[in-house]
Amino acid sequence: MKTGIQKARLHVRKNDTVVVIAGNDKGKTGKVLRVFPQKNRVIVEGVNIRKRHVRPSQAHPQGAIIEREFPIHASNVKKS
Repeated sequence: MKTGIQKARLHVRKNDTVVVIAGNDKGKTGKVLRVFPQKNRVIVEGVNIRKRHVRPSQAHPQGAIIEREFPIHASNVKKS
């Protein structure tokens, strides 16, 4: 008997080119940058861009608002 979270087998892999078929970014295409099988989510280049406030650091001495890709559900993308 297995315990804990099991990995789901996804239909996309890292570096695949995909099309978003649902959500705010529907119709956009991009490359899969990262896959999270446990959560059934993927990060696609140029899709689901969100603004993130970051604290002051050596890279951003004043702090900053940066834009980056956030994960979307794997069922909302298909290979192209």
